[in-house]
Amino acid sequence: QVQLVESGGGLVQAGDSLRLSCAASGSTFSGYAMGWFRQAPGKEREFVAAINWSAGNTYEADSVKGRFTISRDMAKNTVYLQMDSLKPEDTAVYYCAASKRLTGWARRSTYDYWGQGTQVTISS
Repeated sequence: QVQLVESGGGLVQAGDSLRLSCAASGSTFSGYAMGWFRQAPGKEREFVAAINWSAGNTYEADSVKGRFTISRDMAKNTVYLQMDSLKPEDTAVYYCAASKRLTGWARRSTYDYWGQGTQVTISS
């Protein structure tokens, strides 16, 4: 059974940085896509970034491009989301997700497994 556990969230000021981690277990993850989504209060869960676990190619939402970077450490079975130049509008619960499909990364329905989420709050 695949399990995803996020960590690294917290309260920071606008302009600061945070790095989120997603510890993955229960599979080799070869052939998987790993993604980050976020959900702000009263809003739908939205795509942030994704990475092909094996090949390492990435895809980011326009709203975070140039500020957020997704990466993975295959030895540690961990996916990271480095978030720089944070803005108050980045405040949300951030979720890690895993998919056995390598297309449609921006769609929630693509993903088979989800973590519990970690809160990120940016003060102005």
